[in-house]
Parts: sequence; C-alpha cells; structure tokens
Amino acid sequence: MAANPYEKLGSRILVIRFFLLLCLVGIVIRSFDIQILQGEVLKKKAENTYVRRITIQGERGLILDRHLNKLGASIDAPNITADPTQIKNPRQTAGQLVKILGGSRAEMEKKLSQKRRFALLASRVSPAKAEAVKQLNIVGIYNRDNSKRFYPNRHLGAQVIGFTGKDDQGLEGLEFSYNDVLEGRTLKTQEYKDGQGTILDTGKNQRDGLKGGTIVLSLDKKIQFFSEQALEQAVKEHRGKSGMALVMQPATGEILAVAHYPEFNPNNYGDFSRSRYRNRAVTDAFEPGSIMKVITVASAIERGMSAKTIINCENGNYRVGRSVIHDTHPHDYLTPGQIVKFSSNIGAAKIAQEIGPKAMHYYLKAFGFGNKTGINCSAESPGVILPLNRWTSIDAVAMSFGQGMSVTALQLVSAVSAIANGGKLMKPLLVKKVLSNSGEVIQENKPCVVRQVISAETAGIVKKMMARVVQEDGTGTQAAIPGYRICGKTSTAQKAAKGKKGYSHSRFTAAFAGFAPFDNPALAILVVVDEPKQNHYGGIVAAPAFKDIMARSFNYLNIAPNTDMIAALPREVSYAAD
Repeated sequence: MAANPYEKLGSRILVIRFFLLLCLVGIVIRSFDIQILQGEVLKKKAENTYVRRITIQGERGLILDRHLNKLGASIDAPNITADPTQIKNPRQTAGQLVKILGGSRAEMEKKLSQKRRFALLASRVSPAKAEAVKQLNIVGIYNRDNSKRFYPNRHLGAQVIGFTGKDDQGLEGLEFSYNDVLEGRTLKTQEYKDGQGTILDTGKNQRDGLKGGTIVLSLDKKIQFFSEQALEQAVKEHRGKSGMALVMQPATGEILAVAHYPEFNPNNYGDFSRSRYRNRAVTDAFEPGSIMKVITVASAIERGMSAKTIINCENGNYRVGRSVIHDTHPHDYLTPGQIVKFSSNIGAAKIAQEIGPKAMHYYLKAFGFGNKTGINCSAESPGVILPLNRWTSIDAVAMSFGQGMSVTALQLVSAVSAIANGGKLMKPLLVKKVLSNSGEVIQENKPCVVRQVISAETAGIVKKMMARVVQEDGTGTQAAIPGYRICGKTSTAQKAAKGKKGYSHSRFTAAFAGFAPFDNPALAILVVVDEPKQNHYGGIVAAPAFKDIMARSFNYLNIAPNTDMIAALPREVSYAAD
C-alpha cells in the first residue's frame, strides 16, 4: 500500500514545529541570560563604549581693578586627548600631531599605542593649535574644554596680583590669598559618544555654574602704570638695586597703586627669579629714615609742644651717651617746622628727649608701626618696634629720625596718610568687593578707621610744616608741581653695615613721602629706592618720581591746579640734602 503523502508532510511539520520551539526556548533562555543574569555586566560594557565619567573643572574667577579692567582672567586653552583604541595608524597620527603640538614623536606614538580608552596628549594648548588639531579630522583625537590663567597687562601690578601654577592653584599674591574665592568648583559627570566615537556632550553648558568668584581691587590700572614708569626711571637713572612706589587715598585708605622694580611677567613666571615675585611693600621691612621726623614732631605737637618752640641744634654735632648725632648741614636754633623742613637729626632727637621714651613708643605704635596693618596679603611683616622695657637711652633718640626700627612701605604711607586726612589712621584697603560667579556681591569692604592718632588741629599744623619742605630751601623742592601745594618729607637712610655694628657709608635707602593738594589731599604717595649709586639723597632720587606720579595722576583724575599759585613757585629749585 502506498505511503500517504499527507502523513509525511505532517511529520515534517511536527519536526519543524519542534525545531522552532527549541529555537524559541533557546532565545528565551538566551534572553534571560543576557537581560537578567548578565544584564548589569553587559550594560556596563556597553556604557563603556559610549559613556565615560569625567570631572569638569570650573573656570577661575576674574581679578579686576576699581574700574573693572581685567588684571587676571582665564582664557580658553583646550586639552588634546585620544582614545587609543580608535587610532588605526599610531605612527602616522603621532607624526601629524607632533608637527602642531611639538614634543617627541616617539612619546606621542607610545601614548597612541596604549590599550586604553583615554590618553592625555597635551594640556592647555592655544586655541589656534587646538583648531589645527581639529582640522586634521582624525578619528579618536579630541579637543577637551579647559582654560589657563592669563594676565593681559603682563608685569602691571604683578607682585600684588601674583600667579597660578600649572594646576591653576594660586601660588603668589592675591591669587594665593584669595584662592578659595577665585578657584572654580569641580563636578563629576558623564560624556557621551555616538557610534563613530564623536563626543556628543562635554558638559560645557555646566561650566558656567562652576566658575569661581571675582575680586574687585582698589587698584587703578592707569595710576599703577604711572607709578611703575616713574619708579623704573628713578631706579635706572640712579642705578638703584630696586624700588617701590605706593599711592593711597588718604580719606579712605584705598590703595590705588603698588609698584615694584624690577618687575616680572606672571604669564612666564618661571623665567624670573623668585625674589621678584615678592610684594615687598608688604613683606619687607626697612629703616625709614627722616620721614619719621614728621611722626616725631606730630607726637610732640599733640603732647602740647608749641610750633614756635626754639630748639638748639648744636651746629651739627650732638652727643647722646657714647653716640654722636650729626646733621648734614649745621644749624643753630630751629623751630619744629624748620626741623622738618631742613631735616635736622639733632632737632628730632631733642624733641624725642623732650617728650620722653614712653610717649615716643605710644605714638609709634598708634601710627601703626610694629603691627600688621591687617591687609589680606600673604607674609605681611609687622616691622620692628622693640618693647618699651627693652629701650636703651639712645633708642628713642634714634627712632626719632628713623633708625633702630623697621617699617614696611605700606605702614609708612598709611602713617603719612593719617596726617593728610586729619589724624585718622585708616586700615589699608586693597580688595573692595568679592562677587559670586553670577555677579552678586558676597563681600564688600568699606573704609575703616583704625583709630584717631592725633587731633585734626595737630594734623593741620604738621601739614603746614610738610608744605614748607617742598618750598624754596627745603629738602624736597624737586617734588613741587606748579599750581599745587604739595606736602612732603625726604629721607636718606643709611643701611646697617653688613657683618658689623653701625651703619654703612655707601649703602642708603632714598625715599620721599607726601600728599596733595594741601586743602583736600586726594593722594598720598611714597617712593623708595634701595641703594641708589648715582646719588643717594631722597630729595634728588625719589622726589622727582613722586612728582611724576602725582602730576600725571592729577591730570588723569581731573584735579585742577590753583592758577594763583603758579607764579609763587620758585623758578629754580635747590638741591638741598636731608
């Protein structure tokens, strides 16, 4: 009997059904294995091909001057990275990249040949180099957003502003002191790639919220520029070792300029010696010399001494114990005002003896000497004023004309400003505001009176004395500016002899401090030149730089001269030494 063809067909269908059932069971089992048993493992493997965890660093905040000019900022400086597993020809790719990025071809090829998903090829490159790399259009080579610190004015205010290191952390100056404010925050997030390895999201949109805060300084970019130019000329002309110039608003204590010479460029700080980084106006203490005679006379007037008192200046030689005090030019009898005008050491010494060591110590401390000013700059020096119980018979006498003690330039300009503003010692103000990354004011520093050191009446009397210093026959005639009544005081301080007691006869600090205009002082300025060799008198070395800074600043600030005074100024200035 012939086989039924339908039975064979039915058997085949059963076999096919059974086979399909087995396939379905296999698919179910495999799906169960993939999705349930190995789901997490495979998910992570997949994510690793298109997702990578990264840390985003926010951009560092700005440093601005009082008019919101940028003194320190961050600029785009991308990192060049690679996914070595996507690089088809490491040798060829290395050759292309080295032509743009520089460095060793062998090292670059080594990085590109790794069995890793990430390699840093170059950090913080210029936007131009980053664009050139991008134009190569090499699969597996990426530009990662990054930034680096940049100082657009180069050496302008460099010792105050400071700089950051390769990791964008503040190393010197305000960059260091305000690092917690300025540094950007970090965020751990993810970036995604498509099937061709192109980065879809670098987290760039999240960076703005991570940006650091901003600090607004009291510095004025233009007055800082005037100060640095004048100081450089003074140091070079008189072959000095270094110099400092400070400009302050007496009424508020705001610092408009802090100049140093020699300078350095913080964009390339590694090219300069570390000694240039220091903000010496705050960190270095020196013997102030004859500028202290103003403080001595102010203390005596405040204690009741009459401005008409006659003091015997012993014709240039006066013995105190084992020491003999000399004047550059001999004088017989002088008033306190004439002692300031002609800069008599003997006159200042006798005033100190008159008011006594206790009063001298009190007023030196009251004017801020021997204590830190409280300005937020790293490594501020308090200077040196010995405790009263350690003073010898000569100490009060020596300090009356600026020997046997040390001060910082910031302390000195603050003390002179106290005479300018009616006797109030102001706390120096350098950082006016701290802003958030959205521009909101987090902190605002207002002018702060530390104490009333002397009465306004005493300050007025001393101001008149200081004005005579700049007039005919005074020691500071080279500081005179036509149309303005200038108040000032010269200083020519001998430096301590190296390796032995006493003072050097060849090493000096030349300085000039003063303020103007007389009726309403807008600026107080101190210029200090260390170890000038061409000439060493403060009235010749430092006074012209003072005049230059003051005159250019008045013109910039639109402080008009008094035309009635121009004809009253001497046609020729004298070169009296202090």
